[in-house]
Amino acid sequence: MVSTDRVLAFAAMSLLVIVIPGPSVLFVIGRALAHGRRTAVATAVGNVFGSYLLVVAVAVGIGSLVERSVAVYLAVKLAGAAYLVFLGVQAVRHRKELTAAAITRRPAGPARGDLRTVLDGALVGVTNPKGVVFFAAVLPQFVDHAAGHVPAQMLLLGLVPIAIGLVTDTLWGLTASAARTWFARSDRRLSLIGGAGGFTMIGLGLTVAVTGRAD
Repeated sequence: MVSTDRVLAFAAMSLLVIVIPGPSVLFVIGRALAHGRRTAVATAVGNVFGSYLLVVAVAVGIGSLVERSVAVYLAVKLAGAAYLVFLGVQAVRHRKELTAAAITRRPAGPARGDLRTVLDGALVGVTNPKGVVFFAAVLPQFVDHAAGHVPAQMLLLGLVPIAIGLVTDTLWGLTASAARTWFARSDRRLSLIGGAGGFTMIGLGLTVAVTGRAD
């Protein structure tokens, strides 16, 4: 249903977006710094679950519209590109606020049970603005409109970033839990990560605006 070249291209784009530290990554890191490895992994699992709920919502809602209207496709793409640039600018502007103390305060409180932790991660994943924009504006570009069944293609393609996200978020969490002292000792390191992520997001937004298929 979906060609290999489209899957690989979407995987590359997904990896670029996912590795940029956003709300979900920071939440996982914060959980790791505050509560350790087990909580970080459970949070990562919940996050990808919430993210796939976004895929389902986009596939069922926007997918059917995009299948019938090129104008809707272009509007969604350009709106998403603009918002990605906005998020990137905000990330660069506020990069100095990205400190170990700040992200640890976000998940403050006693450690929760695994199920509650997964649900917390799912809530962050489903409300992540970067995820909303990515699935709404970028995912439709890799669908083969001529092949039909656009929502089904989106559901299938959506599994690609979910798998990548599960791996990368888990690695972020495990790394943070194993290097609590390293993160806490230098806020400059987190600031540099946030700034680099912001510039990458701006570049991604511009790329989304000028590329993509309208077939």
